[in-house]
Amino acid sequence: MIKNDAWINTMAKEGMIAPFETKLVRRVDLNGANVPVISYGLSSFGYDIRLSPKEFRIFRHIPGTVIDPKHFNPENLELTQLQRDESGSYFILPAHSYGLGVALERLAIPDNITTICIGKSTYARCGIIANLTPAEAGWRGYLTLEFSNSSSADCRIYANEGVVQLLFLEGDPCQISYETRQGKYQDQSEMVTLARV
Repeated sequence: MIKNDAWINTMAKEGMIAPFETKLVRRVDLNGANVPVISYGLSSFGYDIRLSPKEFRIFRHIPGTVIDPKHFNPENLELTQLQRDESGSYFILPAHSYGLGVALERLAIPDNITTICIGKSTYARCGIIANLTPAEAGWRGYLTLEFSNSSSADCRIYANEGVVQLLFLEGDPCQISYETRQGKYQDQSEMVTLARV
């Protein structure tokens, strides 16, 4: 069963999401002006998390190399600078490229819940595809988020604003949670976490 806003709000107070917004935020004060943002916070059946301004990395082409998930070479990723203007803080994801960011919110998923991240329609309409990513029962930390720019134009991805929505799915309690099996991505920091085997 998918969990609703009342359940998400209760669980956030117990530490499931931090920081937590009790409503959907659509405008913020920025340099003395009230500006629109890509929404984040609590919605009817989900929670829109924000992109952290701390780090965003883009895959770059290195002739003669192959990306190997078993032997990931961090040299394939290039750190991208955070930029700012009157619209807010943002990273640029070049056309036909792939990037990794990290969530601003820290999650602590209960043992009977699995969370999935889905893309926001605002970005989807710009050609940005957010990979469908799970956070399993018992997982905690800051999600590493993956984005593809399928358009032929460079695109901004705004930091401190909504970037993906979390859906919380309840099931019977599992026998072995992510925490119990000591999953390799447990307790990720607010930095991009590379592929591990």
